[in-house]
Amino acid sequence: MGAIHVTVKLSRPATQDYESLFLVDAERGATDSLAPRDPMLAAGFRPVGKMTYELADGTPVEYEFTLADIAFMGEITSGRVILGPNNAEPILGVTALESVGITVDPANRALKRLPAIPLK
Repeated sequence: MGAIHVTVKLSRPATQDYESLFLVDAERGATDSLAPRDPMLAAGFRPVGKMTYELADGTPVEYEFTLADIAFMGEITSGRVILGPNNAEPILGVTALESVGITVDPANRALKRLPAIPLK
C-alpha cells in the first residue's frame, strides 16, 4: 500500500500552531502522533512526560511527548504528540484517526469517514 498524507494542525493554548503534512502510518499502526522536536518547541509546545516507544525495527527508544489539539479533515481531537527527531516525518497516529471516526481504506489508499463512531 502506498503512503497516505493529510494536512494536520497542532495547537494548544499559549502556543503557535504547528501545521504540516503528516504521514498516516497505516502499515505499522503508530498509536501516538509524532512531530519534529525543535519546530514544536519553537512554537511553544513543552514536554509533559516521557514514554518508551518501539521503532519499526523493534528498537525501544524513549521520547518526550506533549499534549495538543489535533485538527485534520475538518475534525478535531486531542492527544499525545511525540517530540521526535528533527529529521523525522510527522506521523498521524491511529488514536487520533479512530477518535474522530476516520479509518484507512487500503484498497483506495485513502482516508474514509465512518457513518458513526462505534461505542462498543
